[in-house]
Amino acid sequence: MKNILKEKFDLTPDSKIIVVGEGITGTSVAKFLESLVLPFSIVDSRKATFTFETFKGATHLIVSPGVALSEPTIAAALNSGAKLVSDIDLFAAVVNVPIVGITGANGKSTVTTMLGDMARACGKNVGVGGNLGKPALDLLDPNTDLYVLELSSFQLERSHILNAAAATVLNISADHLDRHDDLENYAQTKQVIFSGDGVMVLNLDDEMVSAMSDSTRKTLTFSIKQKADFYLADNNLMHGENVLMSLADLPLEGKHNAANALAALALGTAIGLDSAKMCDALRHFKALNHRMQKVSTKNGINWVNDSKATNIGACIAALEGYDEKVILIAGGEGKGQDMNELAPVIFAKAKAVILIGKDAPQIETAIEMMCEAIATTSFNLLPNRQLRNEIVPAYHAQDMQEVVAIASHIGKSGDTVLLSPACASLDQYKNYQDRGNQFAAAIEALPA
Repeated sequence: MKNILKEKFDLTPDSKIIVVGEGITGTSVAKFLESLVLPFSIVDSRKATFTFETFKGATHLIVSPGVALSEPTIAAALNSGAKLVSDIDLFAAVVNVPIVGITGANGKSTVTTMLGDMARACGKNVGVGGNLGKPALDLLDPNTDLYVLELSSFQLERSHILNAAAATVLNISADHLDRHDDLENYAQTKQVIFSGDGVMVLNLDDEMVSAMSDSTRKTLTFSIKQKADFYLADNNLMHGENVLMSLADLPLEGKHNAANALAALALGTAIGLDSAKMCDALRHFKALNHRMQKVSTKNGINWVNDSKATNIGACIAALEGYDEKVILIAGGEGKGQDMNELAPVIFAKAKAVILIGKDAPQIETAIEMMCEAIATTSFNLLPNRQLRNEIVPAYHAQDMQEVVAIASHIGKSGDTVLLSPACASLDQYKNYQDRGNQFAAAIEALPA
């Protein structure tokens, strides 16, 4: 391994390696370097403020995904000649079995887990992780046949040698623009996953992803709206003219999960997995915690926890997955997103909305503006708020107990109540898991 790292990155025992960040990624890098007896130091801004002296003389920086490369002292060190290496670079350099890379604004954890289950059903010893679960370097095992990695934009922006056997960008929507400046830059960062010569798996339903097509590369496509290599037709998952399985046999909420299943099937096909065994894995797939997870059916109402929907795109995908209108719970820390993008889908897919958190007023204003625009042909316009309540009633809640109480009061038997906040959770909760857990606990506490 040392020879490979010297060849790829000029990493030697004489290098001055600084690992930035002591979270799970930084810790995995430290363990890896220790195993190779490569000296390094590790720094974390939560323990000591970074100064220019912190990185003086550094030859290599291994910066954890949670740390912005634009941080002035880090940017200065890189401009002074320090080489940027990522944990994914180190991983890719030493692995000699196929790697599948999965990224996207939404759905990547589901698709990564699906493909891992499919590989196991096909008898593969598979390592699954990256941005999900175990860090990539902690997965290293000489007995592994295949690695399936979920990769975030922050991991991809600092990775240079990934050559995945198959890779996909599932979709592009506004997220993390506080780090990536604009949507185009975000999309370019995601596209790094296609570096190399492996099979590209593209979503034909996403314009920005479709534009990543490369005529010189082997490509598979998927779609739930049109014919593709893998597509949805007559409520069946299809490959070419062959029916793979009925959509009714996929035990997940929402049609967008059909797209996730098709993406996983395309990736599995790209690496030679058996179709029948992959479909059997899908029939037994369990929703991830806090991702379109059915909490219960209580008092005739279907309660769904999609707390992991921390951006507008995830919320839109969740709403569009339903044929009937739902009661939507939304709000939190909006991360600078334009809530006007969410309003038309709320109008089309929500019978009512319950708003929570710091940026609830932004969502409410967007809905009011949407309702006013819809009613501009009327000669007797009602005031914005009254008009909004005529079209999409909106309620405010301080905590999950109040959210669930309101939803239980306005909901009727057969309704779906969907927690899909379109926002981050840190304004009120420890994380999105805490938000989802409190939602579930409040439902559990409802009287039958």
